[in-house]
Amino acid sequence: MSTLTKQTLSHLDWLEAEAIHIMREVAGQCERPVLLFSGGKDSICMLRVAEKAFRPGKFPFPLMHIDTGHNYKEVTDFRDKRAAELGERLIVRSVEDSMKRGTVVLKHPDEPRNKHQSVTLLEAIAEFEFDACIGGARRDEEKARAKERVMSFRDEFGQWDPKNQRPELWNLYNARSHRGENIRAFPISNWTEMDVWQYIEREKLELPSIYFSHTRPVVMRGGAIVPVNVASGNGELVNVPKAGEQVIDLQVRFRTVGDITCTAPVESDADNVGKIVLETATTTITERGATRLDDQTSDASMEQRKKEGYF
Repeated sequence: MSTLTKQTLSHLDWLEAEAIHIMREVAGQCERPVLLFSGGKDSICMLRVAEKAFRPGKFPFPLMHIDTGHNYKEVTDFRDKRAAELGERLIVRSVEDSMKRGTVVLKHPDEPRNKHQSVTLLEAIAEFEFDACIGGARRDEEKARAKERVMSFRDEFGQWDPKNQRPELWNLYNARSHRGENIRAFPISNWTEMDVWQYIEREKLELPSIYFSHTRPVVMRGGAIVPVNVASGNGELVNVPKAGEQVIDLQVRFRTVGDITCTAPVESDADNVGKIVLETATTTITERGATRLDDQTSDASMEQRKKEGYF
């Protein structure tokens, strides 16, 4: 008589299996998909999922980052290093190039460029004729993200209509689109910030140093911790203190990374992943609510940007 061994999967195993399934669905249904990789923690998890979905072969899509020109150098350096280690093609398109073309016009030199990424993204989609963009957005990040399905349909103008979403019953995903249209796919949509950190801990994934506790000069502005005099990738100093602001050295870490002008750190002494997991378990403020200054202008700011083509 044979003995059957019952295998119990952890919640991370289930989430990983779902993400692998979604990523393979995109690769199977779409002709020219691309994986968005910024060097941030969510996209780092996406790379590991892609490894498990497609190795030992090459990824069936390139990697792409839409760089604002004001990204943290630690993150863009990590982005380049990780892509090189994997031996995968990395495409970088910059908001600064869109500014030179005149398709992005800032209201003033210090305006955050984060919302203008949608223009550069749509230009890159048109340039390479991508029919699907795979990204690491999660439903727990923000109210507008919670409205989207795993496969988010965008029209020929890159726009998202929350009232025109395809049903996703029994994990059946429809990634079909006509020429000029686009699918945004979110394989880790059902993950939370805690799941991401637990997965990073389990998989022993390397991260940019700014995710861990370190001391840096900051000012307190509008109730947020704002890093000042930060050198961007091109050497430009970003977030120069305003007149009358007191600069202090504070022990901080970043929960999320993005444009320097609108990404705030949190005060923390968590210098390893285990401590970050414990810290995440006790926090009462959402990830973006605590750190993304550009999402705090109104409750509908993210939804409006997504309707305009933002990821």
